[in-house]
Amino acid sequence: MFWLKTELWTADVVYTGFGTPMLQGAIAVQGGMVVGQGGLEELKARFPQAEVVHKGKALFPPPVNAHTHLDLSLHPLYRGPFSGFLPHVVAHREKRGLEAAQRGLEELLRLGVGAFADIVFRDEVMDFLLQESPLPGVAFYEVFAPDPQDAEEVFQRVRAKVEAWRKRGGRIRVGLSPHAPYSVSAPLLEKLYRYARAHDLPLMIHAAESPEEVAFLRTGEGPLAGVYRRFSRTPWKAPGLTPVRYLQTLGVLGPHTVLVHGVHVDEEEARMVADSGSKVVLCPRSNGNLQVGEAPLGLYARHGVELALGTDSRASSPDLDVKNEALFLWGKAEPRLIIRALTRGGYRALGLPTPRLARGTPLSLVHSL
Repeated sequence: MFWLKTELWTADVVYTGFGTPMLQGAIAVQGGMVVGQGGLEELKARFPQAEVVHKGKALFPPPVNAHTHLDLSLHPLYRGPFSGFLPHVVAHREKRGLEAAQRGLEELLRLGVGAFADIVFRDEVMDFLLQESPLPGVAFYEVFAPDPQDAEEVFQRVRAKVEAWRKRGGRIRVGLSPHAPYSVSAPLLEKLYRYARAHDLPLMIHAAESPEEVAFLRTGEGPLAGVYRRFSRTPWKAPGLTPVRYLQTLGVLGPHTVLVHGVHVDEEEARMVADSGSKVVLCPRSNGNLQVGEAPLGLYARHGVELALGTDSRASSPDLDVKNEALFLWGKAEPRLIIRALTRGGYRALGLPTPRLARGTPLSLVHSL
């Protein structure tokens, strides 16, 4: 009689999609399939002849890249001050578009992610993702409109597009992405949030990313003042608040809202985010390349903020491999927090169920660090 060899795969952290990540966990594998999961000692008792194989830092279901800009996938990588990043994107604008988005999606497929979120700047990219993406996720249509005089006109135009796209169906859900607190006027932010909430649309906004953003919202000064004047006829009136407090005042925080970056957040703001039900996507390698600092993971963990991981674009990150974000954070935070953010946190941020490593799961869906 032929017996299939059984191995017990273990790692520093094992997450099967059930409960919380385990420090003494394992999965039993046989014939290219998962045949059991749980505590390592429990599985040793169940499979006494099995060889224990250590697989490194972590084992987990397919990860989620919860923040990309696929249409920037052909841009050269930028490393430098945050204030130079937007000019860098504009300087290479001929590389932005459908071909770049196609290249980015191909990279995500090669990497085996389970889902993704993309910030969509151009209509043809939205059309492409809705029609062609074999991966589930959310395509957040980006809105950049700092002049309050344009709020109603922009809102009506965006709403018409979103309503047409939502009728298309497919594996990709449509969402909204007001770019940032400094690049979308207060009245437009409020309109977009109310619309998103009324129609159960996810909303993603870059917030608290850089010291420059904090300075502009608090005092109206700094490099972003020039960016604002370039796109607005109306003089900026600084709210005198930090980004998270400003969004809270506008009523934009809530369970439909996903904040990206969240680097410059204090204890009270972390509590605001947690109490509102908002999620936060961390992009640590992009933050490092743009010299904006490191997100306060300890604060977020203490207040129970749901965290996810994203790469941001190829313009500020060397690749779209979200597992490299986890490796970048390894040793800087509790490892179970990192693996949860890489998996369950990402699926929850996108409103998707977390895949599970259960009996019958093919080993192709077991990922490792």
